[in-house]
Amino acid sequence: MKRKGITAIAAIACLAAASLVLLGAGHENGIQYDGAGNLLQPKGYAWRSWVYVGTPVTPNSLNPPAAPFPEFHNVYIPPADFAHYEKTGKFRDGTILIKELVSVGATQALSGKGFFQGEFIGLEATIKDSKRFSKEPGGWAYFSFSHEAPPYPASAKQQPTGACNACHDVATQSGVAEDFVFTPYYPVLRAAKPDR
Repeated sequence: MKRKGITAIAAIACLAAASLVLLGAGHENGIQYDGAGNLLQPKGYAWRSWVYVGTPVTPNSLNPPAAPFPEFHNVYIPPADFAHYEKTGKFRDGTILIKELVSVGATQALSGKGFFQGEFIGLEATIKDSKRFSKEPGGWAYFSFSHEAPPYPASAKQQPTGACNACHDVATQSGVAEDFVFTPYYPVLRAAKPDR
């Protein structure tokens, strides 16, 4: 009887270990993937407690007849990745940036005319991992969870290289972006860079 119990415990331990392999070893940022290589969404909208780096917006009204990305892009980086960037001025392997899309809401407030955030309408992520994404430019891969209001799907497929990386690549080659990240548009990253 005791032997059966030990066998059952061993079987459970093996299943737990297999699950960790399936999800990937993860990262201190909590980055995990499922067995198909899809990125798992950080739990509980965790990114909203990460370091906020900026919010670019290219509204339709300033880009007639329509902007390719008309919404606000609230961008966040985990504290550990931010601390590394602050210390070295570089994005370390394993860095993740989360971009939450927010619609342009009102254009008039008590303070005057402007562009004010509306509703959450999407979630995307980019991850630098030179081993997992060795065939991607700069080792960066891009994931899109949704272009709709929350709740967002639990996982996201990797986007084709040309769908996202093309603009980042051109911008990096021309000096507008730094290591495939549009740092000039993120004042928190600009201020944090140690060689300022």
